[in-house]
Amino acid sequence: MAHFAEINESNIVLRVCVVGNEHVPSDKHSDGETWCVNFWGGTWKQTSYNHNFRKKYAGVGDTYDAAKDKFISPKPHVSWSLDGSDDWQAPITYPNITSYTNDDDREVSILIDWDEDNQRWLGEKGETNCIWDASGLQWNNV
Repeated sequence: MAHFAEINESNIVLRVCVVGNEHVPSDKHSDGETWCVNFWGGTWKQTSYNHNFRKKYAGVGDTYDAAKDKFISPKPHVSWSLDGSDDWQAPITYPNITSYTNDDDREVSILIDWDEDNQRWLGEKGETNCIWDASGLQWNNV
């Protein structure tokens, strides 16, 4: 099976389709993409379910960057920027403490979310809300 992403004139992924190997004439991307154009119309780019090429498996809403020949996820927040690997990064590094030991002595994940309005990471430890202190590398209760 081969997977192909239909992109619009702005290179935004509209849909992803699976095509049987019997319909893709070769392992060349362009042959399968041409088959998709002939069958469905539009503009198509092959995507890798196993992330073997074009960075990631394309998803609806992703952008195809023709210069880099890869699919890039939508920008999650206005303040975020792409790093050298084309992954979105917050202006504050993601917390390195992602779990805590609860009252039952069990390791529990902290629910972490980005607060765009205040440019900070928020955490939830059970019933307790926290703010990540990036300079002290710790969670502070609100």
